[in-house]
Amino acid sequence: MIQTTFILLLGLWLLLTTSLVYVASAGNKVLRAVIGMGMWLIVLWVLVGGGLMYIFRERVKAIVSNIPLHWPVKFVLFATLLAMTEEAIATLMTNLAPWFGVKIGEAYITASTNYFDVILHHSVIVFVPWFIAWAWLLKRYDFKPFWVFLLTGLNGLFAEALTFGWEHLSEFALWIFIYGLMVYLPAYTVPAGRGARPPKVWHGLLAFLLPLLVGIPWAALVNLAFPNHPAIHFPPIQQME
Repeated sequence: MIQTTFILLLGLWLLLTTSLVYVASAGNKVLRAVIGMGMWLIVLWVLVGGGLMYIFRERVKAIVSNIPLHWPVKFVLFATLLAMTEEAIATLMTNLAPWFGVKIGEAYITASTNYFDVILHHSVIVFVPWFIAWAWLLKRYDFKPFWVFLLTGLNGLFAEALTFGWEHLSEFALWIFIYGLMVYLPAYTVPAGRGARPPKVWHGLLAFLLPLLVGIPWAALVNLAFPNHPAIHFPPIQQME
């Protein structure tokens, strides 16, 4: 009950704050376009996607359970697939810039209009180590799906703030949902009888830190391999009228 209430309040806060910012951006067509893209991402990924994940979670669990792969492998692959889905929606919004009243590249929510550039050089390629870290954690500790959702969401929030500026911490509701929904359903499909023990408080701290400790050096390697990562392929929004 507490967890459900938390999710509902977080969702209400996200909708309220996003709507207020959208109204306040009426005099700036570029900012309004960016907020509009974000709102449609929220609708399609958080409301529709998250709602479908919750409604069909038992059916999906039954399907995933019948796939003849070791469950950690299925967890990583499933989370990666969902991350790719989220990025597909976000990249679509960037490509729909004219629909939001601006030119392509004038407003954006992804680093590129090229989906494969986004996932292979900027986003999903960086998330995969997080999912591997969580597979390792879940093999040992019985974190419930809610906590996997929340802790991964906090990882995403921290990563966004570290990469793009600490002011993004104020967008906590958005990033918790964006990143948390990549792992909620995969965590729900993890088998109960796997010998994992109940986590203690310090295991929660470990679960927050480990994906970051694994992900940061991997992101540095990606940066070396792809010099354009994580550069945005458009002119900075703040410099445009």
